[in-house]
Amino acid sequence: MAIRVLLVDDQPLLRTGFRMILEAEQDVAVVGEAGDGLQALEQVRALQPDVVLMDIRMPRMDGVEATRQITGPGRDGPAKVLVLTTFDLDEYVVEALRAGASGFLLKDAPATELVQAIRVVAAGEAMLAPSITRRLLDKYSAHLPSGEEQVPDTLNTLTDREVEVLKLVARGLSNAEIAADLFVSETTVKTHVGHVLTKLGLRDRVQAAVYAYESGLVRPGAQ
Repeated sequence: MAIRVLLVDDQPLLRTGFRMILEAEQDVAVVGEAGDGLQALEQVRALQPDVVLMDIRMPRMDGVEATRQITGPGRDGPAKVLVLTTFDLDEYVVEALRAGASGFLLKDAPATELVQAIRVVAAGEAMLAPSITRRLLDKYSAHLPSGEEQVPDTLNTLTDREVEVLKLVARGLSNAEIAADLFVSETTVKTHVGHVLTKLGLRDRVQAAVYAYESGLVRPGAQ
């Protein structure tokens, strides 16, 4: 089955460019377009896409609020959101991730990177690449906990191994990389990640990474 993608951007030329790139792939189908967040919500309900390629800055409703409504409680479908931004790590990116986006990509990223990101998000392996994680922390480290704060009580619901896995997720490691690091199977890692998300009430790996840093479990610059 092809990955159903909805393109959301207020610039028609950009949508056309993305469509041309994606329609060249046999496993990707562009099912619709929207020029702002309100149109995006309507299209998500009508078309039930797998992935929404979401611009952040748009008229009427921005991408952050649209993402929150698409991925939040009571959402109409299983759509995942991949945020597009013109500026590397602008101030809205973190808000979009908190709102439920499964990752973000620069608009000038190579075509191959765009296609791969859509495949990764559609497969449920949403995560921040290590390079993006490092830049994210460099920019926002002043606003993150120092590590001296008391960690949330919810962390006490995790086993020691689940805490280990959460720390590695926060570093941007994939399931395969975590499995190699901990000398366990990839299936075991998937099970641990699932338990972490369920116990902490998180939607995906991106929110888990944000939680790990905001809670003080992982500190900027720590390994």
